[in-house]
Amino acid sequence: MNKKKLRENVKKKLEEYKQPIFNQLTERVLHNLYHTTEWKNAATIGVTFARNREIPTFSLINKAWEEGKIVCLPRCNPVTKQMNFRKFTHEDELETIYFGLKEPIELKTELIQPQDIDLLIVPGVCFNKSGFRIGYGGGYYDRYLADFQGITLSLGLSCQLVDDLPIEDHDIPVRKIITEHEVISCQ
Repeated sequence: MNKKKLRENVKKKLEEYKQPIFNQLTERVLHNLYHTTEWKNAATIGVTFARNREIPTFSLINKAWEEGKIVCLPRCNPVTKQMNFRKFTHEDELETIYFGLKEPIELKTELIQPQDIDLLIVPGVCFNKSGFRIGYGGGYYDRYLADFQGITLSLGLSCQLVDDLPIEDHDIPVRKIITEHEVISCQ
């Protein structure tokens, strides 16, 4: 199955969850995350500001702040297809850009270098148990991960796990995938 069809199928499965059930399942995913050594040991966490039927990251961001962690969010450049991460401390530092994504405002935020991010939570639509993923189609994370040396993991519901995933030469797997049922070590 091609990437576009896989994306459509998994997004449809996610939409089928009634909101209270979706909320319960995503709370379990976050609970599982908070008990990993990767979370406990990370001083600086890179994460996307989730929307729609992604694992909600706002409570994750608040939890990180409560624990004294630094949170950084991606800022994408649609011309170069590159992204960087910027320190995020308050919602006033965000602006809504293309496709309704919330990103840090450059003039209000500090650039965080890749080597200073301990844990990068990589978004995706679907995953296989080897850590490969299909994202949202922009390729920003694939380019960023090419030089990233820190720890990577992805959050998802078990319905986002697929057996057959088309893998390309530039794809880089994450180290762990955390679902509501399990923590999968991929490497």
